[in-house]
Amino acid sequence: MNQKILVTGGDGRFSKVLKKENKFLNLIFKSKKELNIMNLKSIENCIKKVKPKIIMHTAGLSRPMNLHKKNISKSIDLNIIGTANITKICKKYNIKLVYFSTGYVYEGVKGNYSESDPVKPFNNYGLSKLGGECAVAMYSNSLILRITMTEKPFLHKKAFLNLKTNFMFHDDLVKMLPKILKQKGILNVGGRSQSVYSFAKKNNSKVKKIRAKKVLDFPLNQTMNLAKLKKIIR
Repeated sequence: MNQKILVTGGDGRFSKVLKKENKFLNLIFKSKKELNIMNLKSIENCIKKVKPKIIMHTAGLSRPMNLHKKNISKSIDLNIIGTANITKICKKYNIKLVYFSTGYVYEGVKGNYSESDPVKPFNNYGLSKLGGECAVAMYSNSLILRITMTEKPFLHKKAFLNLKTNFMFHDDLVKMLPKILKQKGILNVGGRSQSVYSFAKKNNSKVKKIRAKKVLDFPLNQTMNLAKLKKIIR
């Protein structure tokens, strides 16, 4: 894919893996200092220099999750306002926008959520990413990726036995990207539906089982329906 792609959040966790593992995409990574998503002028100046055909918007605030409760201003700024700013500039210059959202926009109770299912985030992180989605969805030349992924190797010594999700590693997404970037609309992206423990066990045989408590902000079936994704990448 020869189209020039600008990646926001160029010094983030996923971007570091993308830099290392990418083999097919023409990527230009920009850090916060080079492209400040809170500053429209900064975004526009970068666009004029790079002249990308696509912006892959990975910048934002994710972990620690409790920060989205402790500092809602930062969460709103980076995940909602910053994304809205990127969307405005993409619209102005007719640039395809690919937004990295999350499966946390779903309620996480019944599982097997499809892209057309109603959304009901179960924590502030999910709400902040959904806020970003609202801006991106207003722009027709866009793709929203609802992603469930984590670092490799698995970060924790214990993993939930009774929480089902679609975890995949960052490098798994890197391999998929060339096949999905031409899409528009909303796309669920993740790995096989399974417990967090089953996922972690494959990477670390020493990981121990732990049970998640049934609390309001910790639903136990966060799985997404990946039928649309499978048709694209097969």
